[in-house]
Amino acid sequence: MNPKSGFRQLEEEYDLVVAGGGMAGLCCAIQGAREGMRTCLIQDRPVLGGVSSSEMRVTVHGSACHHAYGRETGIVSEMIIDERTRNHETINENGWTNSVWDMVLYDWAMKEEQLTLKLNSQVIDLIYDNGQRAWDLESQRPDVDHALGYSVRPACPASPKIQALVAVVGNSQTQLLVKGRNFVDCTGDAIVADLAGCEWRWGSESREQTGETHAPEQASSDVMGNSIHIRCRDTGAEAPYRAPEWAVKHEDASYFYDQGRVPHDPRGGFWWIEIGVPYNTIYENEDIRHELTRHALGVWDWMKNKDPEMMDLCRNYALEFIGQVPGKRENRRVMGQTLMTEHDIQAKKRFKDEVAYGGWFLDLHTPGGLLADSSEPHAAEGYSATSEYSNSSYVGPYGIPLGSLVSKDVENLAMAGRNVSVTHAALGTVRVMGTTSLMGQALGCAIAEAQREGVAVKDLSLPALGRVQQKLLKDGCFLPNIERQDPADLAPLAKVTATSTQLVHGTVLGSPAEEKDLPLDAEFAQLIPVDGGKVDGLSFHIKTDKATRVHLRLHGPSHIWDYEMNKALLFETDLEVPSGGGWVSCEPKLDLKGAKGFLFCHLEAQEGVTLPMRSVSVPGAFLHARTSPTRTKSKMRMSMEMAIDPPQDVLGAEQVLQGPTRPSQLPHQWMGEARLPQSLVLTWPQAVETSSLQLTFPGHLLKEYHATAPFSVDPVIIRDFDIEGLVQGQWLPLAKCEGNVQRQVRCSWSTCQVTSLRVNVRSTHGSPFPRIAEIRVYP
Repeated sequence: MNPKSGFRQLEEEYDLVVAGGGMAGLCCAIQGAREGMRTCLIQDRPVLGGVSSSEMRVTVHGSACHHAYGRETGIVSEMIIDERTRNHETINENGWTNSVWDMVLYDWAMKEEQLTLKLNSQVIDLIYDNGQRAWDLESQRPDVDHALGYSVRPACPASPKIQALVAVVGNSQTQLLVKGRNFVDCTGDAIVADLAGCEWRWGSESREQTGETHAPEQASSDVMGNSIHIRCRDTGAEAPYRAPEWAVKHEDASYFYDQGRVPHDPRGGFWWIEIGVPYNTIYENEDIRHELTRHALGVWDWMKNKDPEMMDLCRNYALEFIGQVPGKRENRRVMGQTLMTEHDIQAKKRFKDEVAYGGWFLDLHTPGGLLADSSEPHAAEGYSATSEYSNSSYVGPYGIPLGSLVSKDVENLAMAGRNVSVTHAALGTVRVMGTTSLMGQALGCAIAEAQREGVAVKDLSLPALGRVQQKLLKDGCFLPNIERQDPADLAPLAKVTATSTQLVHGTVLGSPAEEKDLPLDAEFAQLIPVDGGKVDGLSFHIKTDKATRVHLRLHGPSHIWDYEMNKALLFETDLEVPSGGGWVSCEPKLDLKGAKGFLFCHLEAQEGVTLPMRSVSVPGAFLHARTSPTRTKSKMRMSMEMAIDPPQDVLGAEQVLQGPTRPSQLPHQWMGEARLPQSLVLTWPQAVETSSLQLTFPGHLLKEYHATAPFSVDPVIIRDFDIEGLVQGQWLPLAKCEGNVQRQVRCSWSTCQVTSLRVNVRSTHGSPFPRIAEIRVYP
């Protein structure tokens, strides 16, 4: 303890120091610890998860909100899967996160022996490797430049490396000096990067400056605002509410219903309870919190006592929670080795250093939020699926480069989260937590590789970057443009067989969807996987009261996220539908000459026609809906009822060796017939030395986690299985797994030589079809 200050002084040293315990920081720290680095995670709140925690309650969104099979995997997926098995709470947009989620995140941090948590600890200073402190150099910092319209703080002429962070632990009169070899700023506000003297931007570049479609006409220092959320409970009886006198008095229905702030749900949520401009989203955060509180109470008062649309719905609801820690969307963006733009995202640019991906739309809220004339543009236009704005903002999945996550000014500093090196327009899509979680995990992996190589992260060679990418794939992540190439993996050297393979006869394996019939009021494209052989006949279940024709076009084959409609036309015809409807057929007589993928079956809009729907059961066989003359969008969780002749052989055992571990160019999984138990066998031409096997199952990808029920596991996840090895002509038990809920499982055993390995699937979490997306085998 320092007797003069009364503060206890603690000094610790680590390989990796991560500041900020939101989803990006937590995933970075866990990955770093798993890589063997002594890791410290500093968090200024008492709980982990950042804006996803029970303090702020913004649910984790990502690519799967807009793209079928787009859900983020890796560490974020492991934690979400675990949370759904433990939590009684139904997920309902913002406001409904509870403390179970906090404890799941805390549990996953506690599992890592190499990870040390410092909660309630605020970073206040920084020490460079030349011994100087950031606060001592405050007067030498260059002024913020406003000449470009948006704000730029140029880099400071300081030491290019960080030695330590200084933090104060709340309620304990303790000061921490945390030394490290590498540092990651996941604070959102870029607190570490600012102290370190990095160049950063604040605000919006103009369209003239960047050429980006979603950049504003005029550059400015305006940023998206901060939000708090409310949550309400049904009490079962009438629950009166009276707002305090200092709450905002809302009287105008058009403020809500004509400006994109529709209070549609009595349970609460409402991302649009948001305020930024004219306040500074960092320095005036407490002013924003108070103003948000006044408005949030006023919103509930409007819904409860004045809104003719909501009063009856809200009658028995009582206000249960109102956030007091604003969740932030935007302020400092730290300049990195690469500045990612909207152009990169729209073009799905292939970066050599791709380490993550995104798929949220270009979601740029109106500066000012509740104080502006309207909310986020897409909401303000009523979430139209066919508007110019909607189509131009629908992007992904696209790759994210490591260069956007590494500071250009400080050698041992990287960043993950909403403070990364992107333009304002690009921030609209990369800022959501599903995406930032992937950034964090990628940095944990890249920094570990750099430390092994003895170089800075920015100096990683292309071979080293390749090892990072392959490690991320092995650890369950998905990279849209990177293929599986693991030289240590013995599985690709084997021949793989299965007790059975489910042929694709059509899309009617699943149960009827909740949406029983879908009006053919827009052009729909049903995807169906094809094996590259013949497609002689197609049949479609169509309902209509009177005889009609429905025009059919066949395009492809292509991958499931081909939204551009640019594949060659293979066949077209009119389907003659009799009065009363039924199954109608055509005979395209196609020979695909080895072109595998997904056939796009387009049915043009026709008045008076409906299509019976099924839940998606064939991997990748779901609907697209045309939203413009040249684009479609995913219509997740639904397939029209159709049949294909001959049945397509696209779900064979060889799929487990090909990657990726989700439908994209192909279904990319083995799917056996509807019976259990079944087995999948790998056989090598000669004995190989093995000690472990890794299985990846195809669950938890079609839909985002908001659609997952409490205490549930995806039905296709394999629950119980065992592994046997053929050792000198005799099958011996090697490993056994019971009660599994995770998508990825690693099994190990004492090293032995085998000529075959057999995975025996005993049970799933409900699906009658055994499915495996990938198998890896290691010495």
